[in-house]
Amino acid sequence: MTDSRGQWGSKFGFVMAAAGSAVGLGNIWRFPYLTGQNGGAAFVIVYLLCVVLVAVPVLMNEMALGRMTGKNTIGAFRATGAKPLFMILGGVLAVMVSFFVLSYYTVIAGWTIGYMTTSLTNSPIPFNEFIATPGYVLPLTGLAMLTTIIIVLGGISGGIEKASKILMPTLFILLLVTIVRSLTLDGAMAGVEYYLIPDFSKLNGMTVLRALTQAFFSLGVGWGIMITYGSYLPKTQSIASSSAWVGLMDTSIALLGGLMIFPAVFAFGQDPGSGPTLVFEVLANIFPQMPFGNFAGALFYMLLFFAAITSTISMVEVVGSWLIDSGKWNRKKATWTVGIAAFVVGIPSALSNGSSEALSSLTLFGQTGVLNIMDHVFGTVSMLIVVLTTCLYTGWVIDTNKVIDEIHEGSPYFKTTFLATGWKFFIRYVCPVIILLVVLNVFGIFG
Repeated sequence: MTDSRGQWGSKFGFVMAAAGSAVGLGNIWRFPYLTGQNGGAAFVIVYLLCVVLVAVPVLMNEMALGRMTGKNTIGAFRATGAKPLFMILGGVLAVMVSFFVLSYYTVIAGWTIGYMTTSLTNSPIPFNEFIATPGYVLPLTGLAMLTTIIIVLGGISGGIEKASKILMPTLFILLLVTIVRSLTLDGAMAGVEYYLIPDFSKLNGMTVLRALTQAFFSLGVGWGIMITYGSYLPKTQSIASSSAWVGLMDTSIALLGGLMIFPAVFAFGQDPGSGPTLVFEVLANIFPQMPFGNFAGALFYMLLFFAAITSTISMVEVVGSWLIDSGKWNRKKATWTVGIAAFVVGIPSALSNGSSEALSSLTLFGQTGVLNIMDHVFGTVSMLIVVLTTCLYTGWVIDTNKVIDEIHEGSPYFKTTFLATGWKFFIRYVCPVIILLVVLNVFGIFG
């Protein structure tokens, strides 16, 4: 089954693609501002624990379910005999998460193209004005989506894997170059101190729950991506080591993102807790004050664009693989259909930042603006429900030992060590309880 659907050509290619799907704006945009809002280094330490103890075991779980069945996300639940509740909350909802997140994620990816251009041409536009101008955001959203479609059309090894092998190393290089520039600014060490020296007095229960939510968001679990990518994974490749590498690369880029941003923020006396505008507003004002700031800014926003595209290609693949497997569509038809449909669905999000009063002022679930509502409903609540459902399904509904056997293939040490027992305990007990706490927090149970 896997051979007819396509396979990853190498372990390196798979790790680059899987890490690319995880690495995105959540690492370089979302992680730094959450760190700034939640006490700096203390938040970073809690985040690292969340990744190791919860997110990576869940990552292995999703990869194993995909490879065990050789199916798309919905097909994986169907092939293992899932009842309607698990089919809907695990399979169908995961595909919906990828599709609807894609619809607004490309809007933000389009912003990075715009700011890369304005930085390079040294023609800055205030952020609020930029995102409120349809003539800017709609064409740029379309350009981001077109880039995504072109890559996915190349297939698994010829498109996604090949692009990831180029984009991910390039992203690392760009990140390191920008970090060096940031660290050489006068006053940068204050930002390094804030970022690396923990103040545990700022830790509380809410900080821990925010770190958990960010760990899931950053690693891309609960979106159907890792199940889909796992379905293309040959039996000879190690799920255990691949998951560890993906977690390491994803976390490394998040940590490096903070090391890039906070020195610059402190060097220019800006507020590290500025929130979501930290990247597009605060840093946009900092770059022009640097020597060769227009090139530094263009480099930074190019980095953000690469991070975004490595994620959007995986979201298109989740929905496209379902159409290819279930509807017997060819890759070209499935990819163009998903891309165009997501662009159309994303138009309200693109216009909800000042372009349209009705879309900008719409309030639902405690969120204002269509883009924020979509992110809350699909990028947070639905994603967490999928993660919880998948853990309960593999931990309690189907035979968990079959999942362990799948991980064991390609990882001969897994069943013969404490790893299998520990993983089973975490998937059955620790992960569901922790995820449930995060879900209750999202619904405001903890205030």
